[in-house]
Amino acid sequence: MAQPDTKKIFFENLSGAGKAIAVLTSGGDAQGMNAAVRAVVRMGLYVGAKVYFIHEGYQGMVDGGENIREAKWESVSSMLQVGGTVIGSARCKDFRTHEGRLKAALNLVQRGITNLCVIGGDGSLTGANLFREEWSGLLAELVEQGALEADAVQQYSALHIVGMVGSIDNDFCGTDMTIGTDSALHRIIEVVDAIMTTAQSHQRTFVLEVMGRHCGYLALVSALACGADWVLIPEMPPEDGWEEKMCQKLSATRSRGSRLNIIIVAEGALDRHGKAITSSYVKDLVVKCLGFDTRVTILGHVQRGGTPSAFDRILASRIGVEAVLALLETTANTPACVVSLVGNQSVRVPLMECVQMTQEVQKAMDGKRFEEAVKLRGRSFENNLKTYKLLAHRKPESELPVSNFNVAVLNVGAPAAGMNAAVRSAVRVGISEGHKMFAVSDGFEGFSKGQIREFKWADVGGWTGQGGSLLGTKRTLPAKHVEKIAEQMRKHNINALLIIGGFEAFLSLLELLTARGKYDELCVPMVMVPATVSNNVPGSDLSIGADTALNAITATCDRIKQSASGTKRRVFIIETMGGYCGYLATVGGLAAGADAAYIYEEPFDIRDLQANVEHLTEKMKTSIQRGLVLRNENSSENYTTDFIYQLYSEEGKGVFDCRKNVLGHMQQGGAPSPFDRNFGTKISAKAMQWITKKLTETFRQDEGRVFANTEDTCCLLGMRRRALVFQPVVQLTDDTDFVHRIPKEQWWLKLRPLMKILAKYKTSYDVSDSGQLEHVVHNRPKELDASVAM
Repeated sequence: MAQPDTKKIFFENLSGAGKAIAVLTSGGDAQGMNAAVRAVVRMGLYVGAKVYFIHEGYQGMVDGGENIREAKWESVSSMLQVGGTVIGSARCKDFRTHEGRLKAALNLVQRGITNLCVIGGDGSLTGANLFREEWSGLLAELVEQGALEADAVQQYSALHIVGMVGSIDNDFCGTDMTIGTDSALHRIIEVVDAIMTTAQSHQRTFVLEVMGRHCGYLALVSALACGADWVLIPEMPPEDGWEEKMCQKLSATRSRGSRLNIIIVAEGALDRHGKAITSSYVKDLVVKCLGFDTRVTILGHVQRGGTPSAFDRILASRIGVEAVLALLETTANTPACVVSLVGNQSVRVPLMECVQMTQEVQKAMDGKRFEEAVKLRGRSFENNLKTYKLLAHRKPESELPVSNFNVAVLNVGAPAAGMNAAVRSAVRVGISEGHKMFAVSDGFEGFSKGQIREFKWADVGGWTGQGGSLLGTKRTLPAKHVEKIAEQMRKHNINALLIIGGFEAFLSLLELLTARGKYDELCVPMVMVPATVSNNVPGSDLSIGADTALNAITATCDRIKQSASGTKRRVFIIETMGGYCGYLATVGGLAAGADAAYIYEEPFDIRDLQANVEHLTEKMKTSIQRGLVLRNENSSENYTTDFIYQLYSEEGKGVFDCRKNVLGHMQQGGAPSPFDRNFGTKISAKAMQWITKKLTETFRQDEGRVFANTEDTCCLLGMRRRALVFQPVVQLTDDTDFVHRIPKEQWWLKLRPLMKILAKYKTSYDVSDSGQLEHVVHNRPKELDASVAM
């Protein structure tokens, strides 16, 4: 018998009345910290708690006074898009002393604060846990000194702490992504893309030094995202003699026609003997051995700066709200926890387990147990390293397995940023597995016309950073060309298909599966990788291209809102793409701080529109000067963007004026985000490995051919919650609304109440997915490729 959703019911009655929550940022700053602060403040106020800012981190807690101030709803307006931390951060020696923590305890108790949200790195969170453990002793000491009344010890008997990890290095175990990491990757990739154009012009080699004193995550992932020739990270120092191997690799790349080389060095890179490998040493080495014109670029604090990415804003908002829920549910016996991201889910993990695991990584590195250090970083880091090695370092022909299989890769549907990274990955992994790789131009239309050619390793060089589809893509489905497609498959002896695309790719696989009964040529392993800005493919929570589109929407919304600064009160109505899928409008609205987002999946009528106008009118009477409303292009047949614009203009007369903007195809264009480059690269690599496995399983020795006609040889590879999963497409038909081209169930709909709460609407919030406390060592299922893109 199904159990009632007690957590959902519990939240309806959950109250923070009488509680005081304080939020502080500590240690190094990271983009997205402000989004987390905003979420904590607004969720805290929403549940009826008092919320305080602690300015300047632990120093402000020790100094007290004006550093600890009560926060209002308006206090966090217009901070979502601001980098760094507006409440300040400082490294504090005083808090490391017993006397300092005694002062901090007094300052908190005087304001009735017994709940702390700490946003920082492992040092900040360890300090918070020590403070919690000492709390009752500190209060007893303050009573002895006469600074507190005796009943205060009883009233404020326990300090509750929830941590959120803010660190651009992504060096904290227990979470797949820390706040700020994705934004730092954006800064690095922006610089690399810019440098590549000048490097190509002059046939130069560039050595880029990125942050990461003890963790090579930024170096490794940016190398994967830009297709760097060489990367040096502290977790996996190069083997002795690496200098010669690196120079051979650079020389081989140039000999294949490349006009540039990119080498990425983490600032903490070491060799096997613990000697630092600096960017200047690498530069001198290249000049001495190869004579290449070589330059060094040290990115430094550029990586910490700038506006947070859409990913960081959403991550920080989600875990900020989760942190408040965790504080409301905590008891005196609950261990201090960290709210983190595993796969696509927020989870709670014990703070000290995470800290201890993080320290284990450093111990393994200090003890030169490098393989162990990589494993301790987690499956995501380990997989990044394996994928980079697979794609960057080409094995000699003599070492490649010989499979005698031909695999074709094609794009289907509308172009999406990251498609080219997926094609590059497929081609190179396929070659490494011993297959001949064929690329098809212009989707199934090109397939039927024989626009097929073999691709070599070098043919996909430099593809990761290119937007759109270099192969060309069309929406044409295969059914009307199926005979010609079968003929081309026979002519080129195609033994497997990898299709990269959106809903059309899903429909194509279903049509090809049906046609297997008539054409034996189609009885081959087939797999699709979801790639569409709409993120409307059934069987996958995420699609290649959606993150780039979200960043385009978020950046445009930021600019549009800024255009109204200093003017009278103004509301912007913005139309997004997505067909009938409201993903871009909803998640873009959450990232941009929208007041409302109209989507097809959540029907609305004139009363809802009127309520939204009244809500905005009320907000505009306070200090809030700008409103933002998003509308999905197909959210309603009658309530069009023009209608909503005219309604808001009329009803808002005398309070605010209105502007509208249709974003259009700018959401589909541009260079892919780091997330989409890596998602495309890694998901495509996994798909190719599946193809190799299925080719081996379905090869008939007696007939000398591949014959695959079972459901499990025609799959979609998608991200489901925490794992990458291969699903037979025929099993996904019941989960699909074919008329509106969307899945029947969509995970992101649970984010809509979150957007409404942060926009000051009263609503119920489904917390059935909220984090139960999990243990670090047990929170990774076997198939997990956590935060699979990153």
